[in-house]
Amino acid sequence: MMTDEHIHLKPLRHCPALLPLAARWFHEKWGIPEATYRESMEDCLRQRAPVPQWYLVLSEGRRIIAGAGVIDNDFHDRKDLAPNLCALFVEQEYRSRGVARYILDFARVDLGGQGVEKLYLITDHVGFYERCGWDFSTMVTGDDGQKARLYAAPTL
Repeated sequence: MMTDEHIHLKPLRHCPALLPLAARWFHEKWGIPEATYRESMEDCLRQRAPVPQWYLVLSEGRRIIAGAGVIDNDFHDRKDLAPNLCALFVEQEYRSRGVARYILDFARVDLGGQGVEKLYLITDHVGFYERCGWDFSTMVTGDDGQKARLYAAPTL
């Protein structure tokens, strides 16, 4: 459970004016081109399908302190295991407060409500996602040639 009532999770589709700030924030965290995030977020705002989706956690001062997306594929070889939760990041000072779990659960409920039955994610973390209700599924090969752990969870 998230322990800070002064932060709020917002789907980007509910606050489209934040798109430029969100694209820049995710770019700064992950090094993926800002234009790539912007394109996916614009597609999210067109709301033609449940995926892609983007989620932002905002501080009381409306600063982005965490976020994640849901895209078809998070740069790995198992295109059949979709959609993928991606780009989960929590600013250092907000870690260990349940923010990441809150995002994971919110995305599972949100996508479940849109007809998606299962979500996947890739990570090199062991233990955290299991504690959040995700199950290890298989190893995948990233577009960079590196192996990664792929987890799955039913939507809620």
